Amino acid sequence: MEKIKKLKQKIKKAKIDGYLIPKNDEFFNEYLPFYNDRLNFISNFTGSYGFSIILKNKNFLFVDGRYTLQATKQSGSFFKIVTIPNLMPSEVLKRKKYLIGYDPKLITSKTLNNFFNKSKFDLKPIRYNLIDEIWKRKFKIKTNKFYTLPNNSIGEGYKSKINKVVAFLKKKKADFQFISSSENNAWLFNIRGGDSRYSPIPNCFTLIDKDKNIKIFCELKKISHQFKRKFKKVEFFEIEFIEKIFSDIYKKKFIIDRNTCSVYFEDIILKKNKILNLDDPIYNFKSIKNKKEIKNIKLAHLYDGSALTKYLFWLKKNFISKKLTEISASKKLFEFRKKNKSFKFSSFPTISGTGPNGAIIHYKATKKSNRLLKKGDIYLVDSGGQYEFGTTDVTRTISLNNNDRRVKNIFTRVLKGHIAVANYKLKEKSSGSKIDPEARKYLKEIGLNYSHGTGHGVGYFLNVHEGPQAISKNNKILFQEGMVVSNEPGYYEKNRFGIRIENLLYVKKWKRNKFFENLTMAPIDKDLIDGSILNKEEKSWLNSYHKMVFKNLKGTMNKNEIVELKKACSAV
Repeated sequence: MEKIKKLKQKIKKAKIDGYLIPKNDEFFNEYLPFYNDRLNFISNFTGSYGFSIILKNKNFLFVDGRYTLQATKQSGSFFKIVTIPNLMPSEVLKRKKYLIGYDPKLITSKTLNNFFNKSKFDLKPIRYNLIDEIWKRKFKIKTNKFYTLPNNSIGEGYKSKINKVVAFLKKKKADFQFISSSENNAWLFNIRGGDSRYSPIPNCFTLIDKDKNIKIFCELKKISHQFKRKFKKVEFFEIEFIEKIFSDIYKKKFIIDRNTCSVYFEDIILKKNKILNLDDPIYNFKSIKNKKEIKNIKLAHLYDGSALTKYLFWLKKNFISKKLTEISASKKLFEFRKKNKSFKFSSFPTISGTGPNGAIIHYKATKKSNRLLKKGDIYLVDSGGQYEFGTTDVTRTISLNNNDRRVKNIFTRVLKGHIAVANYKLKEKSSGSKIDPEARKYLKEIGLNYSHGTGHGVGYFLNVHEGPQAISKNNKILFQEGMVVSNEPGYYEKNRFGIRIENLLYVKKWKRNKFFENLTMAPIDKDLIDGSILNKEEKSWLNSYHKMVFKNLKGTMNKNEIVELKKACSAV
């Protein structure tokens, strides 16, 4: 590829042996604008996570297990695909004398420590970006204004949230907090923006001190006078002023967010100040949704579940006669969601995969890969919506008149794992690492497994993937009342099919007991269930869940759809 050749010329000119290209831009959001997707530009890889190391004579693309198949298809011709953490960069690049350059605005010291601390090669920050040297953008970038949430969407006022942050600073004897995560700034000020395609992110940084002096750094053209007036004691600056303002601060103690504070900003702070070994407390504050937020999230799931369920009924009736493809089916689902006035946009790119494409965990249909929905296959659709009062994420696997006994066996085992998570008895010290094995055990009985976590945290009209809580092997965050998490075990057989069942749950407290309660409202396809594998308790859960789905959705359905809903939610 010509662009890789050009980059290698720049690498040579910079007198380095290689260059590190991350997925993110300087704001570290999950879904970045296409004009900042440098990894996609150089590698053609479209997944949401990964990084590349380009050497003089070799090209490596590092991804996690969700993206191995996708990366191989999209980038395998020019890159060696490496799945982490199975293999780490230090193991792949064993030669001692490499000097690898990187843009310090796009990398955190945490990332460097995680992936390169055992490396024998050296890393060199380069203040200009080598990709930008060869990628000349020729398009207008739309300016999306920041806005405040309406009162009926706000669970807690921004002044109350600032008091929480300041109390934390005082408790930890810190002078300043530098909030580099745009999602955390969105939460703190109850503001949103349009800087990410699938999340209402307002790209900005905030400096707050223990005396409640607050400075927000952003593109000022995104701020209206009306917006400013709502924050009387907050100063607004262009982003390039950060360095100057930080240079006037010395001998102070800072809290930073190691997930999103770049090496560039960290170095500026460390010149004259100390950084405390503490995490940004906003992640924990934000993960616990209050009663008003939970009430709103339930409404979002009611609207979303109705749209998805109508779509699934329509799909089962029409996939043959209308010659549906993965792309046309996905567009139809978007149309169903769009009928609701509260729907804003999708919360991530819809995964609409049938047959072998369903086995690609984060599959995105293209003109080249687009398949017809065929009789005898199964169809996996993972999608979600952004509503001004909630974020949804749901996966259903649908039988297209499939009668394969082995597929049904596996689907039912995935369902058993899903039920095991939903029914998990939460204790005081329950974390995702303790729950994750429960979701896998029925698959493991027949020697199967899946290469992703069982669940991720979800935001409140924010990011669809939003921690710190998760259901995964290494997550030790304790579940607390009000946390929202996905429950999505699955199984993927290369070149054959993919299965996943996903609901969102929240942690509910009744008296002294904590338990998961379902938020998602959509039937699970009984045509794929082998009832003989389910025990009495599992059948009871499924019947109870479907009873609740019917009760909640029947008022949103027309006469024909109610007949379909009764059938889909009937007892097993």
